[in-house]
Amino acid sequence: MRSAQITRTTHETAIAVSLNLDGTGISTCQTGIGFFDHMLDQLARHALIDLTVQAKGDLHIDDHHTVEDTGIALGQALAKALGDKTGIRRYGHFQLAMDDAQVACALDLSARPYLICNLPFPAAKIGSFDTELVREFFQALATHGGITLHIDLIHGFNNHHIAEAAFKALARALRQAVEPDPRMAGQLPSTKGAL
Repeated sequence: MRSAQITRTTHETAIAVSLNLDGTGISTCQTGIGFFDHMLDQLARHALIDLTVQAKGDLHIDDHHTVEDTGIALGQALAKALGDKTGIRRYGHFQLAMDDAQVACALDLSARPYLICNLPFPAAKIGSFDTELVREFFQALATHGGITLHIDLIHGFNNHHIAEAAFKALARALRQAVEPDPRMAGQLPSTKGAL
C-alpha cells in the first residue's frame, strides 16, 4: 500500500499527516484555519488521496507557520508514499475551470523541486486567510515533495475561485502523476535510471 505518516514538531507548530495514494478521497483536515482545511479537503477529494491532517500552530501570531509547515509535512509524506516511483506515470497536467477562474497545473514528480506560481490575487484576503499563503503552501509542498510544479492563472477575478481552482487543478494533475502506468510496470519512468 502506497501510504505514509509524517510528524513534524517545531517551536511554532505540531503537524501530523497521514496519506494513502490509493484511496478514495476521504479527508479529515483540522488545522484551525477554516479556508485552508477546505482547500486540503479539495486536494484530497480530487486527487483521490485519503488524507488526515492534524495541525496545531501559533495562530495567535498568524496562519503562516501552520500553512507552510503543513505543506512541508504533506510533501514529505507524498515523497515517502511514492517510494522509488517505479511504475508511476510521473507527469500530470490539468486545466480546470471554476466559475470565473481558470487555472492550469503541470507537474513532474522528478525529485527536482521547482515552483512557478503565477496566481495574481485581486485582493490580499479570502475572509481572514492571507492569499499569499497559497503560494507558500505550494512552495513547501514542491520543495519537500520533490515536485517540479507550475501553476498558472489563465483568468479569474474572485479570490476564492482562483485559490480553489488552483488546489483542484493541482489535485487532478497529481492524481494523474501518481497513478500506476500499466505499460511501465516494474520500470522507473526515467531514461536516467533514477529519480
